Amino acid sequence: MIAGLSNRRRGDGFTFAEVLAAMVFLAILVPALVEGITIANRASVVAERSSIASELAENKLSELTLDAAWTTATNRGDFGQDFTGYRWEMNQETWDMDNMTKLTVTVYFTVQGRERSYQLSTLVNPSSSTMQSLSS
Repeated sequence: MIAGLSNRRRGDGFTFAEVLAAMVFLAILVPALVEGITIANRASVVAERSSIASELAENKLSELTLDAAWTTATNRGDFGQDFTGYRWEMNQETWDMDNMTKLTVTVYFTVQGRERSYQLSTLVNPSSSTMQSLSS
């Protein structure tokens, strides 16, 4: 009976080779999983900040085109303490068709040390308040 009991205990555990194989498998798997989580996190931060930048660009472009403020407004600025890390620039180009002016607002923001941007454009007629929107 004692000999049978000791044989049974020997077969219930893991061998050193099995434990070592499991550790090697985990050593390969864990860094790959961590890298995948890091990439997913980075993508979500970029998507969130891009969404905020698009809303800020739309608001700024609306503000500039309202009552032709774009003719007297400054060409760059930031969004104050509510949106630190975001800044904007406005660019004007002559549009050859129908005596229009193309206004482009670019919002810049930084994600993990890399600067990114979002642009929104519209056409305005300097002699009237009619405008046609184009976004990019």
